[in-house]
Amino acid sequence: MTLIKSISGIRGTIGGSIENNLTPIDAVNFGCAYAKWLIKKKSISKNKVIIGRDARVSGKMIQNLVQSSLISMGIDVVDLGLSTTPTVEIMVKKYNADGGIIITASHNPKEWNALKLLNKNGEFLNKHEGKEIVNYYKNKKFKFSKVDELGTSIKLKNSINQHIKYILNLELVKTKKIKSKKLKIVVDAVNSTGGIIIPKLLKKLNIDVVELYCEPNGDFPHNPEPLKKNLKDLSQKVIECGADMGIAVDPDVDRLVFICENGEIFGEENTLVACADYVLSKNPGATVSNLSSSIALRDITEKYNQTHFYSAVGEVNVIEKMKKVNAVIGGEGNGGVIYPESHYGRDALVGIGLFLSLYTERNLSLSKLIETYPKYFMVKQSINLSNSINIDDVLEQIAIKYKNENIDCVDGVRIDFEKSWVQIRKSNTEPIIRIYSEATTKEKANDLISVIELLIKDITN
Repeated sequence: MTLIKSISGIRGTIGGSIENNLTPIDAVNFGCAYAKWLIKKKSISKNKVIIGRDARVSGKMIQNLVQSSLISMGIDVVDLGLSTTPTVEIMVKKYNADGGIIITASHNPKEWNALKLLNKNGEFLNKHEGKEIVNYYKNKKFKFSKVDELGTSIKLKNSINQHIKYILNLELVKTKKIKSKKLKIVVDAVNSTGGIIIPKLLKKLNIDVVELYCEPNGDFPHNPEPLKKNLKDLSQKVIECGADMGIAVDPDVDRLVFICENGEIFGEENTLVACADYVLSKNPGATVSNLSSSIALRDITEKYNQTHFYSAVGEVNVIEKMKKVNAVIGGEGNGGVIYPESHYGRDALVGIGLFLSLYTERNLSLSKLIETYPKYFMVKQSINLSNSINIDDVLEQIAIKYKNENIDCVDGVRIDFEKSWVQIRKSNTEPIIRIYSEATTKEKANDLISVIELLIKDITN
């Protein structure tokens, strides 16, 4: 299969051969590279790292390997066990750690796993930091600790409860109002750690929870990316149960999607739009989303006479822009909500707290609430290309083709037309080209995709 080394960590498929897949050797070497980076940054000998994992079958194995690597180089480890990405992020700051690692491949299928790396702020590493670690990994010049200088490991068993308490204490999360609604919600946690934390959060809010795929055994019952085509069982269950809504999260619980009471998807793009609508109504300010996200967020932001900004794709880029413009909320159109009052990281629990507060305040069904937002249609397509093809050359030729249009090359190539746009970019995690388009009708959005697909075919043939 493949092994991808990037600024955000290392990601690959389990099994296979060294340097081609995520093998035990690769996991150990990357853990050592991260440890070396931490040691280089700190003048004293001891560092502390928070580590947690989603429920993938390979998760415990990879965590043990990485954890032992850190200990072998004198790093102390705080082991959260089964956890979520935002939980680890919050615990890094809470326990004044020097960094964090989440063992998760996010939305990728179960044969994948990865190491997501955090700095002392509980945020993803920047480009420079990521490159340093990749270089350490390639050089493999590690110095291991003597026996009396080895790191230690302790288990922290209540981090999930701490995360939930933290969310419920946020000023804009109206717990009393939510409790009074006595909602019924179906949760699809794709048999990962969302099955532990999401029902617990909802029950604290006096919600009747119907659990669907909430057993954290790593046996994903469907493709774990929370898209409409993968959530048919959830939609059906919402209707069967007469629930107020459905909630779906990805395996590491940093992406969030809602299902309306009629079984229709509220839309991953609209997760951020709705949460931003609520936050802006209480605390007006700038918003940020990446260049692959819906322009509906821009429309909502301007409704409150505020300014919306775009960033390159990638959580670290969104956060960097949010800090620069002092945004009150931001995120990505994949269902990732970043709320600075909580922490600078995508967090499905924050999204749920803000969204349910909006829901109770507006007193509308989800199918009615969605009608209050700008109506755009987004289409997302991926093209697998041969490894022999230089994707950067393809993007350059597309930019030349559309040089007379309004184009942005900060992240791939985005071409803006009147009330529509199309973006072509290479994936940061997979050997593919992604094409996103958005327009006022689905037909127009599909037409934009088709035009670009044909152009790529002409360029690569």
